[in-house]
Amino acid sequence: MLANVSTPTISRFESGSEDIELSSVLNILKMLGMVDQRHLVFPDPPNAQYDHRRMIVIFWGKDGTKAIRCAISMEALEDHYKSKNKNPLKMFIEHHFAIEHEAVRKYLNNQFESDDYILIKTEDL
Repeated sequence: MLANVSTPTISRFESGSEDIELSSVLNILKMLGMVDQRHLVFPDPPNAQYDHRRMIVIFWGKDGTKAIRCAISMEALEDHYKSKNKNPLKMFIEHHFAIEHEAVRKYLNNQFESDDYILIKTEDL
C-alpha cells in the first residue's frame, strides 16, 4: 500500500521479473529509501558575487528549502570558459548553465569542501 502498487507487482519485483512498469519499480524503491530525491536548482537569472580575497565566484542553489552555497575558482573560469570579457561575474553569467551543471554533479556525488560548500576547480572540468 505504501508504494501504491499491487501485491502481484511486489511479488514480481521480489522475484526479479522483467514485466514491471518503471513507475512501479520507482515507487517501490522510493519506499525502501533507495532513490536519491535530491534536486539542486538555480535561480534565473543567476545571482553571484565575486570574492576578491579567495578569487572565487560564489553562487547559490536550492534543494527544496535548503540553500546550497557553490563557487567556482577564477582559475577554472579562465582555464575552461574562454571569454573576451575578463570580469569574473560576467564570465560566470556567460557560462552559468555549464558551471551549474558541474555544481549539480558535485552535489549529487557529495563532493563538498570542508566548510560545507561546492567548489568547482580546474581539475573538475
